[in-house]
Amino acid sequence: MNQGPQSHGGSALPTPIVVRCRGQDINHLLTKEWLLTNRIGAYASSTVVGCNSRRYHGLLVGATHPPVSRIVALSTVMEQVTVREDPFDLATNEFPDAFSPRGMEHLEEFRNDVAPTFVYRFAGLEVVKEIILAESANAVALRYTVRGAPVTLRLRPFAALRDFHSLRSVSQPHRVTFEAARGGVVVQDRLLAAPALHLVSQEAQFEAHPQWWYRFRYRTDISRGQEGFEDLYTPGVFVYHLDDGQSCQFTASLRDPLPMGFQTTLARRRDRLGELAAGAGPNADETQRRLAVASDAFLVQRNLPGAASSDTILAGFHWFTDWGRDAFISLPGLLLTTGRFEQARRVFRTFAAYISEGMIPNRFDDHTGTPHYNSIDASLWFIIAAERYLAATGDAAFWRQTLMPAADAVLTAYQNGTRFDIRADADGLLTGGSPETQLTWMDVAWEGRPVTPRHGKAVEVNALWHSAHRIMARRCEGIDDALAKRYADLADMIAPAFVRTFWNPQLNWLNDCVGESGPDPTLRPNQIHAVSLPHCPLRPEQQAAVVRIVTQKLLTPYGLRTLAPDDGRYRRFYSGSWESRDRAYHQGTVWAWLMGPFIEAYLKVERDKRFAAGQARQWLSAFEGHLYDAGLGFISEVFDGDGPHEPRGCIAQAWSVAEVLRAKHLVALAEEHG
Repeated sequence: MNQGPQSHGGSALPTPIVVRCRGQDINHLLTKEWLLTNRIGAYASSTVVGCNSRRYHGLLVGATHPPVSRIVALSTVMEQVTVREDPFDLATNEFPDAFSPRGMEHLEEFRNDVAPTFVYRFAGLEVVKEIILAESANAVALRYTVRGAPVTLRLRPFAALRDFHSLRSVSQPHRVTFEAARGGVVVQDRLLAAPALHLVSQEAQFEAHPQWWYRFRYRTDISRGQEGFEDLYTPGVFVYHLDDGQSCQFTASLRDPLPMGFQTTLARRRDRLGELAAGAGPNADETQRRLAVASDAFLVQRNLPGAASSDTILAGFHWFTDWGRDAFISLPGLLLTTGRFEQARRVFRTFAAYISEGMIPNRFDDHTGTPHYNSIDASLWFIIAAERYLAATGDAAFWRQTLMPAADAVLTAYQNGTRFDIRADADGLLTGGSPETQLTWMDVAWEGRPVTPRHGKAVEVNALWHSAHRIMARRCEGIDDALAKRYADLADMIAPAFVRTFWNPQLNWLNDCVGESGPDPTLRPNQIHAVSLPHCPLRPEQQAAVVRIVTQKLLTPYGLRTLAPDDGRYRRFYSGSWESRDRAYHQGTVWAWLMGPFIEAYLKVERDKRFAAGQARQWLSAFEGHLYDAGLGFISEVFDGDGPHEPRGCIAQAWSVAEVLRAKHLVALAEEHG
């Protein structure tokens, strides 16, 4: 038997988030989710009561071709403790008409710790369950520690063995079965090519009792207008006999049985997260340390064909993979503010290796890994991230060898013309797309048509375009002066064209887009980038006007609205059916990542830097409380446009975490130098 849980000791780690569960409303507890990840894109996740509420929940969601091709392998484990012949259930599951069993009645608290921890108390006993993932393998270990009396512990694992976007039904063709193996059993669906699930414990006796359990209910999926019922398979029960103070371990892995030292794995993870928290800086507050720790979830390995694996950034959990735009908006906050410069270089190399016709991938296919290039701005964000990397590191060698050639390839191809009719127009501004495409970050389409059509000249795209040219003009000096002059001359042409095209003197803000039918003056947050980026073509009074109107109309405690509430197209809530959500996604919904450029722009235009820093810190304060809601320790993807601004979308979004962390870093610098 293993030793029980160890104390933390001294650490820069933030204190664990603790959720008191006993006597609390189950419906409220089911809105709080935990997430545990590893370096290959695998994860474990559920609610704080251990009841899965969405198809993406599971104790082992493996990445079979890292970081993609993810499958829900081990969905859940039902535990029952027998003490003095009295059985007590620890698990909680929801079915169509009831919760069964009702382990939440014995759950004292959940701790969002280095290892997610559940503390149960009943009949004079304390039972502690901890969960840890292997660092770079598709494996999970559960450790149970009992204090108070000898007990018998029965674990019944449930396998799904399906793509994490889908659901398992017993009525679908399958050949799910199990067979005995050393130290446990192997479960697999012999009709599928998916790897087998190995369930192992050297400390238990396995009792075969294969069953299908029907209609597990996933309430979050149902609330999102999706199918939300699943059938799961269990091969039998693992039985442990534990003395007072003893621990036992149960391990699940894909492909091969993987021995895991729970305490060793836990210690390695604690050390790594402690370094990240310390990397936030000696004066970092608790929220900065939490976000620095959260940043670890998104940096993963990507297997490259015919080459060693490299690093990439997952856009969000549970369902996003690595998207180029998200990766390079996120990179400064996730990696530069935490001092992970080598990892940043590897991310740059990963995407630079896939540059095609001047474009970095918008995303990689979930299953094949094939790159898709349908983005006009991802390649430009690459250049902005490169500039921020240089500002943080002064790494001229990496600029010359990797970043400058990649940036030059991007801008040259864009200038001459590339996919989706992306090209420089006669006035020097960048144009691209058609009524059938969605190339900017507002990229939702419904029934083949963009919900927010923005083809032509988009304001943030051209702000990026201008800034990228200024960056090249400055950074190429002394390396290739002719190239530097060419980019300086182009930037000098782009800047006045930007002001002529986008500044709307009647409204005193920037047009959002300009196409064949003329300017679209819709008030959107995209214009904030014209002020926040490293180089701005606007006059100071114009910059201040942009920040002022965005503050008045779009700012919320959790980011910027994508449309002003007084616009007739404004959607108050991001909820309901898939169509309803898609139509609200960029029509009023609040995006947390936009708080980064907003805070940066605000700090630029305000003359009293110390006052501005205080105001910015206040604007960011709501995220402190949010870290205790939705995805514990993380920042959600989006929020409702109207108050109370309920969190929606992904429970853990890379650029949300990154940009709030970067914004807090900018505020600290402003306070220091104000």
